[in-house]
Amino acid sequence: MTFSASQAVDVMRAAGEPSRLRILALLAREELAVLELCRVLDQSQPRVSRHLKVLADAGLVARFPDGAWVFYRLTGGGAAGELAAQVLASIDPADEVLQRDAERLSAVWAERAADAGEYFARNAARWDEIRSLYVSDADVEAAILQAAGPGPFKRLVDLGSGTGRMLTLLGPHAEAALGLDLSQQMLNLARNRVTEAGLEGCELRHGDIFSTRLPNESADLVVVHQVLHYLADPAAAVKEAGRIVAGGGRLIIADFAPHGLEFLREQHQHRRLGFSEPEMARWLEEAGLGKVRVTALPPARKQGLTVKIWTAERAQERQRSAA
Repeated sequence: MTFSASQAVDVMRAAGEPSRLRILALLAREELAVLELCRVLDQSQPRVSRHLKVLADAGLVARFPDGAWVFYRLTGGGAAGELAAQVLASIDPADEVLQRDAERLSAVWAERAADAGEYFARNAARWDEIRSLYVSDADVEAAILQAAGPGPFKRLVDLGSGTGRMLTLLGPHAEAALGLDLSQQMLNLARNRVTEAGLEGCELRHGDIFSTRLPNESADLVVVHQVLHYLADPAAAVKEAGRIVAGGGRLIIADFAPHGLEFLREQHQHRRLGFSEPEMARWLEEAGLGKVRVTALPPARKQGLTVKIWTAERAQERQRSAA
């Protein structure tokens, strides 16, 4: 993809300013909120917002509001995005300014992780009770069972397994099941739950949803249940989940539709206030999955949350070869 000389000048002019180049380097790592960029750059919000507007006008970054927050990410593909990637790739990794920014971003990550860990540890025993405040678990579970189909499944993988409810729900239909979670408190509760359910072929493991270390296309059913809204980079988690879906297998994601309940961010560590259908469809396509279906479950009460269940499949090898 190419663009005119004047467009190229506009893009280079937008990227060719020290603070804006630093912003591009940071967004190459993950999508970030304006206030997070302010902390890393040690600049005021109006100044950072001006830089972001220049970058957005040049097509280098994409802006998307999420409740009271606004997030930014690098634009995917396109001539401007390709040019930005080339510029970033040519910078010395040992550059002192960018290294310092990376260290500050790591501090933001560590703070996020500490807050989340404290929250999950504090609320692990009440986790299902907390969820029941916002959604009807019975309706969600019935819809997930329908989306999964009758099975049997050779291998079920539950990413961010929490207290293990998806394992006990779907595990009886699987020959083997694996649950991954970063919270040891959650894993302990899940172990008790699967033991009580008599699921002998179920393994629970401390693991990262962004780097599961599982083989490619190794599970015919992968579930991500009420996890994405906690994550700094949900698109990366969807990509990793899609990577382990086997040919003919299925990925099920249950999460919230877009909403404006800011107290969930403030009190319950929700980073994203729901996901739109076009956004999720794009992530699933980038993960190599198709046949996307969406089920919407409206809230039981007026101020509740709509839960959406996305189901996507990986084509069989022969179907991909034919295509």
